Amino acid sequence: MEKPKKVETGILPTPLQPLCNLSKRLSGAQLYIKRDDLTGFGFGGNKLRKLDYIVQAAMDEGAKVLLTYGGPQTNHGRLTAAAAAKFGMESVIMCYGQPPERATGNLLLDRMLGAEVVFMDTTKVRELPREEMAAGYYKLRDDSTQKVIDRYEAQGKKVYRVPIGGHSIEGTYGYVQAIAEIMGQMEDQQIQADYLVAGCGSGGTYAGLWLGAKVYGAPFEVVGVTVSPAEDTLKADLADHINEVSQAFGFGVTCSPEDLWVETDYYGQGYNVPDPVTREHVYMMAREEAIFLDPCYTGKIFTGFVDLIESGKIPKDKNAIFLHTGGKPGIWTEEHEDAMQSELWIDHVVKYEYEGE
Repeated sequence: MEKPKKVETGILPTPLQPLCNLSKRLSGAQLYIKRDDLTGFGFGGNKLRKLDYIVQAAMDEGAKVLLTYGGPQTNHGRLTAAAAAKFGMESVIMCYGQPPERATGNLLLDRMLGAEVVFMDTTKVRELPREEMAAGYYKLRDDSTQKVIDRYEAQGKKVYRVPIGGHSIEGTYGYVQAIAEIMGQMEDQQIQADYLVAGCGSGGTYAGLWLGAKVYGAPFEVVGVTVSPAEDTLKADLADHINEVSQAFGFGVTCSPEDLWVETDYYGQGYNVPDPVTREHVYMMAREEAIFLDPCYTGKIFTGFVDLIESGKIPKDKNAIFLHTGGKPGIWTEEHEDAMQSELWIDHVVKYEYEGE
């Protein structure tokens, strides 16, 4: 496959900055942050590096609608809707579960961007025997997707399906190229780094970074931190995808599951479930560096980043980079706002009244 063409859905390069206060607090070396939360359009985030290539592929096929998947607060869905709006396309976000009574966080932004948000009711699927449940979810997804596609195609609009998280060969290529950007910044800023810590959700970002580090001879090891409970096949699936992308572009890199460093213990109480440990680290980053993380994704990745340093898995005399993948609208979701009230607001408000002359 030739090097894919791309559009520009975001603002690159993103800054690579020192974390001066956290370096003093946590490490004997220098810590850095790669600000992929500052990619620009649609509140920014890591998915825009993937959507650069995905949107171009969709346009090359003559598509008028981008359709993708995720949870109700999917950052990928929001950025897919943003990219669609920017390039004159329509968007559909397919979400499992029931629609909430109120739209908060990303859901409000999705609708501002003009996205159609479709919910796939999983009630009957959850009643199936456990061994049939996965097939039930796939059938619900495929049947629901086909209904949406039929509706748009009846209007003469071709639909392009974007995998969850932009997890595709073209999407992952975007993060292979991110390594070249990081290494250029390290050279320009005379930065040395031994580790790059990034999130691992659908896996495309981590896979692209790992592959890019091999392709471009990066001096650092790429470490993944999962944001939800990991399947037993996680490393094998990641290795398969890395090999698929490497083969597609003729990189000549091969990967086995044993080559990958992925931490799976920092997802808290479950995907997008409020938990106090994650919030503690969200507050730490805000109070030390005035940088906001979200409680679903980057807060968990940063929890892992901190613990890896404090536990010595990342030696304290080694420099490390934290990749901020965005997701800040997740702060303003009902469940996380409710969880933060007692910690940040109730009993923390100071009030004075007029006492007269």
